[in-house]
Amino acid sequence: MNYLAPLRDMQFVLHEVFDVTAHCARLGNELDRETIDGILDQGARFASEVVAPLNRQGDEQGCRLEQGRVITPDGFRDAYQQYVEQGWGGMTGSLEYGGQGLPQMVSACFHEMLMSASLSFRIYSGLTEGAALAVHRHGSDALKRDYLGKLVSGEWTGTMCLTEPQAGTDLALLRTRAEPHGDGSYRISGSKIFISGGDQDLTDNIVHLVLARLPDAPVGVRGISLFLVPKFVCSAEGGLGTRNALECGALEHKMGIKGASTCVMNFDGARGWLVGEANQGLACMFTMMNDARFQVGLQGLGIAEAAFQGGLAYARERLQSRSLVGPQAPELSADPIICHPDVRRMLLTQKTLSEGCRMLAAFAAQALDLEHGGEQPEDRAAAGRQAALLIPIVKAFLTDVGQEVASLGVQLYGGHGYIREWGMEQLMRDSRITQLYEGTNGIQALDLVRRKVLADGGEQLWLLIDQLLAAARQCHAKELVGMSEAVIQRLQEWRNLSAEVLDACRCDPQEIGAVSVDFLAYSGYVLLAALWLRAAERASAALAAGSGDGAFYQAKLHAAAFYWRRILPRASAHCEALRGGAQCLMSLDEAHFAF
Repeated sequence: MNYLAPLRDMQFVLHEVFDVTAHCARLGNELDRETIDGILDQGARFASEVVAPLNRQGDEQGCRLEQGRVITPDGFRDAYQQYVEQGWGGMTGSLEYGGQGLPQMVSACFHEMLMSASLSFRIYSGLTEGAALAVHRHGSDALKRDYLGKLVSGEWTGTMCLTEPQAGTDLALLRTRAEPHGDGSYRISGSKIFISGGDQDLTDNIVHLVLARLPDAPVGVRGISLFLVPKFVCSAEGGLGTRNALECGALEHKMGIKGASTCVMNFDGARGWLVGEANQGLACMFTMMNDARFQVGLQGLGIAEAAFQGGLAYARERLQSRSLVGPQAPELSADPIICHPDVRRMLLTQKTLSEGCRMLAAFAAQALDLEHGGEQPEDRAAAGRQAALLIPIVKAFLTDVGQEVASLGVQLYGGHGYIREWGMEQLMRDSRITQLYEGTNGIQALDLVRRKVLADGGEQLWLLIDQLLAAARQCHAKELVGMSEAVIQRLQEWRNLSAEVLDACRCDPQEIGAVSVDFLAYSGYVLLAALWLRAAERASAALAAGSGDGAFYQAKLHAAAFYWRRILPRASAHCEALRGGAQCLMSLDEAHFAF
């Protein structure tokens, strides 16, 4: 299956929906449109020509463990070296340590391309950026000097080591130990599972960020510290020093992302260094976790785009039956299936969800950028609160969309979609993990309701709704009156619904878990509706101005109308479901689930 980056849509989102050049100016990063488009063009070439050809091969070969060393699929090492040499690893890294300091709004587009081209390949570099961010924010000067530059460039990769066999989401159960060694270092002992890129042959060194407990640590999550534990300790000259006491004990046998190594990592008194303050590891790790959750959301988007492209290509070529209104291609034995309404329904669902999620990703990236690069402290704080609210929605909603759109891709191909050679079933297998790791989507929903909405009494959510309402009320295009009224109504309903949720959860803590998944889904659909209205307004204005590319803008208006009429009504089902309350979930005796 061929992949072509959706450059025109990315340019529309960046330049017309969000005005990325003005955004860059606010950040003090004077990127102009020509430079940004040049980055995207080169990124598209790398993704389609270098990475995409590895996707199927990576799935079929997988990784293998030989004498304690993980061997990646053929071609991965060479492609990764090109990735580093061409500077892609340093896109978001600090200028101080050799990075390019590009905004997330720009880099996210390239990262989406990599996710579409080969999710397995992207996984190796994805967590490295988060590790670099955590070391930059919380590491000592010595750790930054020895490790940060090579993490930023991608010459060395990074991992995030949280999960243990008995401790998944509940990190209070974590057992890995850290013993002080008397020289400022620690000896780390324990086992971690599900470690993406825990070992590989792409780079000479791997820098693990490991959660562990000090001997006198308080119980629970308050007693967790973060340590930097390299595969090879950095030498005095800044290169590879001694081999550390850690190894990959096994590779997981997985449903998908088979080209990415997922390792059981054993630490046997490995040398490590504290990152941040003792017993503050969870706060330090969440610097990395929020970046990782945003990146996982992009994984869902990347899979969705690839599935849409595959489904569209097949629907244009596959001949089957005649149109309900008569032959559309009388010179052929049957009509292309794209003429059938149900196929159009699936394709438009894929298209509007994928393009809507691209806008939502850019919206979140804008907040992430301003959180760190805003002009004033209060601007940075406000952007940080908005980013924190959006991250669980982006992670969960975009990955749910990725799975749905991949499933529709299989459906569009019919029986051929179930066969490996067409590539659609791989997308569905690969996408399934995105709903699970970096916190399952159920955990994201709990985070949204409990730690974001309940924590501040809905204040930040209502600020977001007010922001979206103000934009919707400024839409005056005549052809968009019905859509804008529907969006305004939904935004007002979202505010009222959140107040209901707050009241219910304060009365009964069980309601937090009962409403959370449906509330997140409702929030996602309404957010996309507001963004589709903005896109339709921009398209309408471009058509009125006669700015060219009329077919593209007309397609945007059609897509926005489809989302309004056929996708947004899903929000009503989630609204009604969450109002069903906790009682219908919890009243059945556990013994009565089966007889």
